[in-house]
Amino acid sequence: MSDITDLSLAGLRDALKEKSVSSVEATDAYLSAIDGASELNAYITVTADKAREMAAASDAKLARGEGGALEGVPLGIKDLFCTEGTLTTAASHILDGFKPRYESTVSANLWADGAVMLGKLNLDEFAMGSSNETSYYGPVANPWRVSGGEKLTPGGSSGGSSAAVAARLCAAATGTDTGGSIRQPGALTATVGMKPTYGRCSRWGIVAFASSLDQAGPIARDVRDAAIMLKSMAGHDPKDSTSIDRPVPDYEAALGKSLKGMKIGVPKEYRMDGMPAEIETLWSEGVQWMKDAGAKVVDVSLPLTKYALPVYYIVAPAEASSNLARYDGVKYGLRVADKDITRQYELTRAEGFGDEVKRRVLIGTYVLSAGYYDAYYLRAQKIRKLIANEFEEVFKSVDLLLTPTTPNAAFPIGRKLEDPVQMYLNDVFTVPANLAGLPGVSVPAGLDKDGLPLGLQLVGRPFDEETLFTAASAIEKAAAFTARPEKWWA
Repeated sequence: MSDITDLSLAGLRDALKEKSVSSVEATDAYLSAIDGASELNAYITVTADKAREMAAASDAKLARGEGGALEGVPLGIKDLFCTEGTLTTAASHILDGFKPRYESTVSANLWADGAVMLGKLNLDEFAMGSSNETSYYGPVANPWRVSGGEKLTPGGSSGGSSAAVAARLCAAATGTDTGGSIRQPGALTATVGMKPTYGRCSRWGIVAFASSLDQAGPIARDVRDAAIMLKSMAGHDPKDSTSIDRPVPDYEAALGKSLKGMKIGVPKEYRMDGMPAEIETLWSEGVQWMKDAGAKVVDVSLPLTKYALPVYYIVAPAEASSNLARYDGVKYGLRVADKDITRQYELTRAEGFGDEVKRRVLIGTYVLSAGYYDAYYLRAQKIRKLIANEFEEVFKSVDLLLTPTTPNAAFPIGRKLEDPVQMYLNDVFTVPANLAGLPGVSVPAGLDKDGLPLGLQLVGRPFDEETLFTAASAIEKAAAFTARPEKWWA
């Protein structure tokens, strides 16, 4: 039965339709794998009874020749997506006991297509982090590590999702990407992380971090699985004012198409001082893979890239400061009671929020304050617009951009936690796409000298995920990446 977990999502989907395996068997295999992987701390909540109930219902549908695109496929859900009647924590103490009476649109779309929920995956608290170390429920460990070495971060904030997919604890998982939180953990765990265009997936029912930047997307084992997941996750939602009303293509059909006639841009500003030579070499290999596949590769310039990270760390905390004002200990979640209501607010928020969330709320409140709004927040928004315009201009001459996903491989847990600036630099290659609302994907492409995975990133035009998937499948084929982490956690 354990072999079932080695099937890709596409492979399991086909096996379920052929009735060579049942959803209950697949679900039990994954639940068994989860039970044996407590060292990874990937799940906050395991919904075993609900999973078996959903799996049995899927088997009944499949027996009648019915079912959706994901019928019977067991998935993990990042614990930022509200799930009806199931504990939803955003990895924060302040949401203790919160069981929503509603379902997020993205997870509802997956259930409508027949998927099975194994449980809720760990993350950085309120998705604020790049290493999955800020969770109230403890850090997630990367399934990859140097033989006999210390535990490594799986990236963040969707570290539980990336670790679970890499360790075969679910067929695929949902994630959210505010500044790289799908693509960066994808690169650090050798999984495919896809951030769609802002507005492609509904944000309704996702616990908000920074509303103008947050976007849901899949983390999967390969490009095909990511394409299948996004098809089910995406779609217009009238409950979300930022959701775009346009058809969702069949992304799977875009795989394997020719790259002839395609132009790929390589932005020179993404070459950083101090970046490991291995990443530079891998990037050059990626360029050659694109050429070999028939694409034309050209150098491009995005001079405002250097401002993207400081702009992000003004805009995102400002929006977080506003969004997190609702957590006051009155309506739901943690309450530290006091006779004085103002004191109750203070005590609840002081105990309920972790250090990184407090840091970002304070930064956000500061840049939105009367004396500094024009100097920081307003100026950051103007530069954000210029960055978006710069991308728009570049995409008049190229179809995609090719860059590294991260400036380094996975690093030890605790290594950067005391230095926020060093931690924030992990998102230096991913943040620009969020500021401009563009789609991006990270594909496993190689290993560093220590045997840890590295990824290459593709960024595309708005709502042109199909071209991204076409090029991503070409990288995947050329890289022929088949390495797996040693199962030290079992």
